[in-house]
Amino acid sequence: MTAADATPAADVPTAASRAPGNRAAEPPASGAPAADAPATASGTPASGPTVGDGSAGPDPAAVRLAAQVNEARGEAERRLGILLTEASATRLVATMPVEGNRQPFGLLHGGVSVVLAETLGSVGATLGAPPGSIAVGIEVSATHHRSATSGIVTGVATRVHGGRTLTTYDIRITDEAGRAVCTSRLTCMILPAPPETGQP
Repeated sequence: MTAADATPAADVPTAASRAPGNRAAEPPASGAPAADAPATASGTPASGPTVGDGSAGPDPAAVRLAAQVNEARGEAERRLGILLTEASATRLVATMPVEGNRQPFGLLHGGVSVVLAETLGSVGATLGAPPGSIAVGIEVSATHHRSATSGIVTGVATRVHGGRTLTTYDIRITDEAGRAVCTSRLTCMILPAPPETGQP
């Protein structure tokens, strides 16, 4: 668990400052898509404009919400160069440069991959948390499949469980060729937000 997990205002918009119309924290209506179905920031299925291969592109609302989250990034995310490109309670996408995040042998540091994974899952859990609550990471695991030495890696987080007290995400990090670099799983606990202290 990082300090960023316990203070959502440092990393993601709070419930009061979420994008207008974002109803990710509300339970789906009868007949709504399952919690693990790709969805937009409003909780509806992603059906954005199609891209060259005919598949659905990113939902515009998820792209706008990602831009808002990027404005509120914490110190770690800024230093590592993590940038969200899509954000919703059920699916998030972010990129991160390999350069500047390598260990002494010139490979992407495994711990940095875990930071990317935990950032994605923590942001998603916070977006899906009810107003007046926070999401705190309580367990993270990662398997490193191959090294990356340059370029950009992309993380995609998909919610696999969205309960009232626990939320779990699967995160897949790939290189520019689409090869798996790391797979991770993060579980967050949903807690009442601490009272405002009035201190900076």
